[in-house]
Amino acid sequence: MPKPGRPGARNPGKKKGPLKGTGGHSRKALEGKGPTPKAEDRAWHPAGKRKAAQERYAAAGGKAKPGVRAVGSPNRSARPKQSDDTETVTGRNSVLEALRAKIPATAFYIAQRVEMDDRVKEMLSIATNRGIPVLEVTRPELDRMAGFDGVHQGVALKVPPYEYAHPQDLLEEIIDRDELPLLVALDGVTDPRNLGAIIRSTGAFGGQGLIIPQRRSASVNSAAWKTSAGAAARIPVALAANLTATLKEFKKQGVFVLGLDGGGDVSLPALELADRPVVIVVGSEGKGLSRLVTETCDQVVSIPISTATESLNAGIAASVALYQVSTLRAAAD
Repeated sequence: MPKPGRPGARNPGKKKGPLKGTGGHSRKALEGKGPTPKAEDRAWHPAGKRKAAQERYAAAGGKAKPGVRAVGSPNRSARPKQSDDTETVTGRNSVLEALRAKIPATAFYIAQRVEMDDRVKEMLSIATNRGIPVLEVTRPELDRMAGFDGVHQGVALKVPPYEYAHPQDLLEEIIDRDELPLLVALDGVTDPRNLGAIIRSTGAFGGQGLIIPQRRSASVNSAAWKTSAGAAARIPVALAANLTATLKEFKKQGVFVLGLDGGGDVSLPALELADRPVVIVVGSEGKGLSRLVTETCDQVVSIPISTATESLNAGIAASVALYQVSTLRAAAD
């Protein structure tokens, strides 16, 4: 009587190799599943999402705003500053302004049992008419989408990466509209909340746009969108490959460059260039204006403050300067 084999031991009486009838498996594996679909034809791929957003945008009959262009529109802008991932815009004012501006959103999120006001009703109406998916989610899910310090107010909107304008395009569009240029350039401002606040102030005091450098600068991301309270949907932001070179080119076209610095040689109330085409340059809180940008400025302007305060936040400094320029222009008219 044969001895029982050990569990897992090979039976020497059986043949090695594949069993009868298994050869078809290998042949099928070699045949594959056909050619790989293009990236834009794969719904889950970023390129596929952009294509779908563009198609919905075109179907809605939307027209791109300066600095907020549909994907694939002709422009001289550099590549988007951030990745291909979508951004989440939160807050009722920001979401409503984005929807009004016909930005090609891919989804509108609304909290369960949200308090309905006129803004929420208008958001739902616009999203429905444009065919944007409306998704009801829990508040914890919206909290996660808004981030650690985000305030969503029960609504959120998925939008594609921000499309930056070209600085020269921005200036030409202002001149074509027969407007007196009032622009803001940021030199080393890396906090997106400061960027959002300056976008909001630019729109509030009659400015037509911002210019940020491609390197060492905050991007127009969800935090900037939120802080701008929707102004990012109306005020274009241009991306400069080299800020100093861009400012020099603007000077050749008659634009005066005013730098803000605590040690400036001109006090803001005594500014005499407000009635000219100007670009106000704001530096970082820590280092202020860079050396090359300072040398490029026509004037370096200081804001008078109490000696008890060392300096102003970049966003506040920009707001004060924009207000002063707009006030002087209004008085001159």
